[in-house]
Amino acid sequence: MVILIDKVRKSKGLTYRRLSELSGIPKSTLRDLEIGVYSPRLDQLEKIAKAVNVRITDLFNSVYK
Repeated sequence: MVILIDKVRKSKGLTYRRLSELSGIPKSTLRDLEIGVYSPRLDQLEKIAKAVNVRITDLFNSVYK
């Protein structure tokens, strides 16, 4: 399964700074999540999904949506 935070962020025209402001997640953490340094926690996915107005499942590339 691939996390699509970067694609969703870019499709909404958001910078790391703006997504950080909207989600409450530090810019450095967002960057680390996007490049796969570690996997996002469910609460982080929820904050990101709310910030960009998508479903959490939209942040995944999986056949099990």
